[in-house]
Amino acid sequence: MTKHFHRRNLPHLYFNDGIYFVTYRLADSLPINKQIKAASKKWTFKEFTIEFKKCDSHLSKNYNNVKYLAEPEIAEICKKTIHYPDKKEYNLICYCIMPNHIHFVFELLDRNKGISKIMQSIKRISARKSNLILNRSGKFWQDESYDRWIRNDKELYYIIKYILLNPVAAGLVENWEDWKYTYCNKNYLVL
Repeated sequence: MTKHFHRRNLPHLYFNDGIYFVTYRLADSLPINKQIKAASKKWTFKEFTIEFKKCDSHLSKNYNNVKYLAEPEIAEICKKTIHYPDKKEYNLICYCIMPNHIHFVFELLDRNKGISKIMQSIKRISARKSNLILNRSGKFWQDESYDRWIRNDKELYYIIKYILLNPVAAGLVENWEDWKYTYCNKNYLVL
């Protein structure tokens, strides 16, 4: 198992295998004062998890009213770009496409190209296609994604539950199954 750690604004710990939870969001979906500023502080895991949950709560409030992913055509593009690497780079476990951000969980396959390159492809392709449809140019996604290596089955259970219930917590639907852009591999269904 090869390990790589780097820090930009958020800490990133990458292995060449394992299960990962990733969140990425639209550019300008949060005002600066609501974003995680991890580079300025050495966070414990517990502190960072609390900060992440606050940040995710702010995304659900949609402060800047940037919600391109609520457009069915754009959500479909994102769905396809998440499913495309399935069985090639990773085994897709679950995801939820919210109006301004996406959560997903996957297990890396042998000889994958690495999380950075996987995310770069997903974001680049979906941004290009979405900008064309929206007749806009410029930055579509926030540069950095939040990612977390999932350490055990208990953590995986809670993260999947968190993802599936995200549209319910945001008040978009009453039942997670009613949210059109939620997916969970039947082998991992926890609800």
